[in-house]
Amino acid sequence: MRNKLYLLSALLIVASLVLAACGGGGEQASTNGCDLAEAEELFNQTVIGSQPGCVTCHSLEEGVVLVGPSLAGIGTRAATVVEGQSAAAYLESSIVTPDSYLVEGFAAGTMPSVWADELSDEQIKCLVSYLETLK
Repeated sequence: MRNKLYLLSALLIVASLVLAACGGGGEQASTNGCDLAEAEELFNQTVIGSQPGCVTCHSLEEGVVLVGPSLAGIGTRAATVVEGQSAAAYLESSIVTPDSYLVEGFAAGTMPSVWADELSDEQIKCLVSYLETLK
């Protein structure tokens, strides 16, 4: 009986250590090495560097147009917008060179083409990861 209690105690300790090592609970979801909560915060900033932030011009509600197109469901749509281009590649291109593909009904030059200078490569990568979660 005593051996079973020791074994059970040891198993509980090992399970606790495994869960702690895996970051079970409390940590923010991450994708591609990015903290998605931080990427969402960046998206929601009204000013980024010297420019209006993403949320200033892009709604996350379907059919709601502010200045640019709504990004509701962009994580799903992005993979199908440009044939042969992945969702991540399309989203990154849309941020860094926004006039490379224009959404119907939106004019060239509307979105600033300064994000490669205003944001780090890491910030762009993380914004892309965040946008991919918007299904």
